[in-house]
This record gives sequence, structure tokens and C-alpha cells, in this order.
Amino acid sequence: MTGSNGSAFVDAWLLRACAKLGIRLVHSTPGRPQGRGKIERFFRTVRDQFLVEITGQNTAAASSNTAGGRHEVGDLGELNRLFTAWVEQVYHRRPHGETGLPPLARWQTGGPFPLPTPDALAEAFLWAEQRTVSKTALVSLQGNSYQVDPALAGRRVELVFDPFDLTRIEVRLAGTPVGAALPHRITRHAHVKARPETPPTPPAATGINYALLLDDAHHTELAQRVNYAALTTTSPAGELPGQLDLLADAGDPASAGQVTP
Repeated sequence: MTGSNGSAFVDAWLLRACAKLGIRLVHSTPGRPQGRGKIERFFRTVRDQFLVEITGQNTAAASSNTAGGRHEVGDLGELNRLFTAWVEQVYHRRPHGETGLPPLARWQTGGPFPLPTPDALAEAFLWAEQRTVSKTALVSLQGNSYQVDPALAGRRVELVFDPFDLTRIEVRLAGTPVGAALPHRITRHAHVKARPETPPTPPAATGINYALLLDDAHHTELAQRVNYAALTTTSPAGELPGQLDLLADAGDPASAGQVTP
């Protein structure tokens, strides 16, 4: 993975996530933006082709109108669904101007690629800090104090936590979990760096609810794929789907060569 030298790309939390997922983080040379050209070009495509079609307000009337302009996104789940539809229906299938291949086809030539498990992903995006346990079996984090196992007094431990919920802290010693850090005094419930970003100014409307049209096309395509469950599910009498039709047609010369779906 290629990143810039901004604070977000040299942060300890990103380095931890990459290490957990087996990703090599390579920083571009300062003063040479060419090393970041690919990801910047992708971001521009997302802004010009996807973000221009949506807004962040929750307006039910606009959401139900596929020809009324930009689609009004109600929540993060809907935004993720619309973005997935755009990526799979448009971005992955449009030939690249330089390679001449759609991005998905070009990526698949190097597969198959191992995918992390949900537990591995959850672990990768937790944050961690090192602390020395006091003589009274206390540790501090972001102005909060926590009680840990007294046997850890004087030891150097790792505190693993969700940056948006500092009430639940896992304690690890040399990588081995040794229990939870119980809240002793809580003054902050989220890490100081875990704050929401300021949303940018929305782009101009196109007049067509393109995002919702793509979502409908994506849903239709998924519905047309093979239903393996239906092919393997038997009826109460024990027959496979279509079995009775095939048996009935076997003795009917007029239906020879025809299969009832």
C-alpha cells in the first residue's frame, strides 16, 4: 500500500492495522506527488462519478424519486450499499484508459488472494498503547484510570481498545490476554483522535438519481444469479425441484425434448 507522509499515514494506529493484516506500507518520496497519482486519480473518479449523485440529507421524498436529482442518503448502511453498486456496476467494468482492461479483470489475473477473517479485521482496527502498571495495579489512558490484575504491578502491558469506547480495555502481556482493565475513573469516553470529520461542500446536482438507478440494477443482477439453495432443497415428498415435471414428461411423446423449469 502506498501512502503519503501526512499524519494520518504515519500514525501508529495505521501501522498496527497494516502489520496485523500483512500489508506493507510504502511512503512516497516528499516532493514527488507522482507516487500518489493512482490513489488520487481514484478519489477524483469517486468524487466526479459517485459523490456528485448523492447528498447527506435524509429526505424521504427525494429518496423515492429516481428522476428527481441527487439521491438523499439516510444513513451509513445505505451509503455503503450505493457505493458497492456503483463500484460493481460501473467502476469495475469500465475499461481503463491505459491498460485497456476493466479494473476487476486486471486484478483477477493475479488471484486468488487470501481474505482476512472478520475477527482478524476487528483486531486490526483496534488501537493499542503500552503502559507500566503502578504499584496499586492502576494504568492510565486518555485521562482515565483503570484497575488491572494486581499480579501485573510493575509490569509493562499493552492496552488494546476501541478508540470510540474507552470503557472497555483489554490488557495483554507479551501479546497474551491477561484480562480486562476495569474502569476506575472515567473522564473521557472516546480517544481524542477519534473525532468525526468535517463534511465537504456537496457537489452540484446532475438532475438524475444515478445512484439509485445503479442500486436497482445491482439488485436485479444479484437476483438473476443461480439459487443453489433452490437446486438442492427437496420437497416434502423427497423430490428435487422439477423432478415431478421431468418424470411426467418422460411418458408423453409430445413433450419430448422439453424441460419444465
